[in-house]
Amino acid sequence: MGLQAYLTLAAVIFCIGLFGVVTRRNTIGILLGIELMLNAVNINLVAFARFHADVTGMIFTVFTICITVSEAALGLAIVILLFRIRRTVMADHLDLLKG
Repeated sequence: MGLQAYLTLAAVIFCIGLFGVVTRRNTIGILLGIELMLNAVNINLVAFARFHADVTGMIFTVFTICITVSEAALGLAIVILLFRIRRTVMADHLDLLKG
């Protein structure tokens, strides 16, 4: 399988994630869309690393996965906190930072 197949897969996954971020009103759905977009980036990094026979892309992928996991944990913690305060997870109803 060539590089183009992996890039096409990553582009499709990125577009699905972008569509989820733009169209969802639920904060958990938005977080899932961001996760899909970051996974598409990881697929690109691994595909280019494999294509160029270099380990650097895979090392970046490991760091990116670590950052993604911490982002997901922090994002879900914020969503849980907002749900406890406001009793909703709809992004349109969250105006906590408005002055």
